[in-house]
Amino acid sequence: MRILVIGCGYVGLPLAQALAQLGHTVHGTRRSAFTAEGITTHALDVTDRESFETLPREVDWICYTPSSSRGDATVHRAVFVDGTRNLLDWLGDTPARLLFTSSTSVYPQTDGHWVDEESPDEPAGGTGANLAEAEELFLNAGRAATILRVAGIYGPERGYLFRQFLKDEAILTEGGARWINMIHRDDVVGALLTALDLAPGIYNAADDEPVTQLAFFEWLAGQLDKPLPPAGEATARKRTPTNKRVRNTKLKAAGWQLKFPDFRAGYGALIREEQGGR
Repeated sequence: MRILVIGCGYVGLPLAQALAQLGHTVHGTRRSAFTAEGITTHALDVTDRESFETLPREVDWICYTPSSSRGDATVHRAVFVDGTRNLLDWLGDTPARLLFTSSTSVYPQTDGHWVDEESPDEPAGGTGANLAEAEELFLNAGRAATILRVAGIYGPERGYLFRQFLKDEAILTEGGARWINMIHRDDVVGALLTALDLAPGIYNAADDEPVTQLAFFEWLAGQLDKPLPPAGEATARKRTPTNKRVRNTKLKAAGWQLKFPDFRAGYGALIREEQGGR
């Protein structure tokens, strides 16, 4: 197949590389020029409609996996909402299928209950609201579109709470009762590869075991022989805080297999790699 990956960043680049290794013809983009083996690369600013004109339209799939590079809420909206509009406007009537990496932050639930693809998804604001709007643009574009709602991604050099814990900057908020949903980057790539073979629709990509903040820090403390973080107040973040447990049943029933089915497997491997087993 001919596949265009828009946003060859933390997830998009390993996805593009995996697709190339499978024998697909792959084009990939970033904001600035780059090189990657097996991939035809392009510089693209998704917030600039004219810059799309350098890309090939004759593709079977477009995987939209951009990042706002930790910019503020305005930058996030420009990338995910304005960028989506620019992409769809550029596509015109080209019959490419679409795959968009959204986030489980579109689920606004705060009661700790389980959510699935049929649960209400109307976030009050923040990045979740931008992603929900982008999802609607894809789903109403009049073409086959798949939405992958991805939980909090961790992996090499990534994982917010883990990195805070390592730097002794983590804080235990509200007694640590809030539920956290996570997924290793390798499993996100696996989920995207699986989604290319599925019917259009919405799929959650999270590991098998949500964990409370307290249980996660307790496990890390035991693994790294460090004390628990102190209690405190959460600092302001772009993402509106939620508290829910995300089901991955639909995607697993379609054939997706997790390399790291829970945080212990994923972070255990990461600690062995990065911390030398300490």
